[in-house]
Amino acid sequence: MKSKVTIPSILNAKKEKRKISMLTAYDYLMAKILDEAEIDILLVGDSVGFVHMGLQSTIPVTMDQMVYHSSIVARATERALVITDMPFGSYTVSKEEAVKNAIRLVKDGGAHGVKLEGGKRVLDKIKAIIDAEIPVMGHLGLTPQSEHKFGGFKVQAKSEDAVERLISDALALEEVGVFSIVLEGIPIEAARRVTEILRIPTIGIGAGKYCDGQVLVTHDMLGLTDFTAKFVKEYSKLKSEIISAAKLFSEEVKNNQFPTLEYSYDVDIKKETKADLIENISDEKKSFDKI
Repeated sequence: MKSKVTIPSILNAKKEKRKISMLTAYDYLMAKILDEAEIDILLVGDSVGFVHMGLQSTIPVTMDQMVYHSSIVARATERALVITDMPFGSYTVSKEEAVKNAIRLVKDGGAHGVKLEGGKRVLDKIKAIIDAEIPVMGHLGLTPQSEHKFGGFKVQAKSEDAVERLISDALALEEVGVFSIVLEGIPIEAARRVTEILRIPTIGIGAGKYCDGQVLVTHDMLGLTDFTAKFVKEYSKLKSEIISAAKLFSEEVKNNQFPTLEYSYDVDIKKETKADLIENISDEKKSFDKI
């Protein structure tokens, strides 16, 4: 078995200049495959709302749903670090509520840590979670749970003032004790500046090559969705392959080409005639009448 990825090994990756790989996982089979592929971190993202639930936003995703998907991914994983998103509304009401929900994700969801969006505005909640001995990954830049505030999914930190605020938030998160920060949807230069100033790793998604690691939604990376953001590289075209395979299966079934004997069980069963069946039924009836 390959060495387990831990919080200290993620922190050491930055010191040793080793890039960190992170992909999303929501189910047992995909998590197991990605774990075997030696992805460092499996993120049980609230993007499950898009990928598995057909939602147009991550906002409706519930704690119960995140606990459910997290527990499945954790069960499949042997090597990777499992980090689970805290969904919208699960950490903003109070420190007590934030800690309670984070504990659920670790205790019932099997996560090794949690990820939550925001900088200084949620600093007290992050500190409370960390004080409860739960590792926290931060998330700055384009934060999907704030889509209404941003007016949609738009690139952030496009001005010098915005970059300065981003750096200030990142430093505040580092100071309070997060072990890494996701930087989403920001210009490459802004990400470089944040990454260089922090002692903890940054993991980019639409933030350029200077981050200490990269994350993508697995289904986008595999070409299973029609999502076409600038930062998404399709490493495969699985959607077209699945459609082709499903069409071929349907054609073979309708043309009686599948299953052939190759895909059938051939067992030597005694062939009974109609007379044999009638005699057996008659014998069974006689036995029943005697009872």
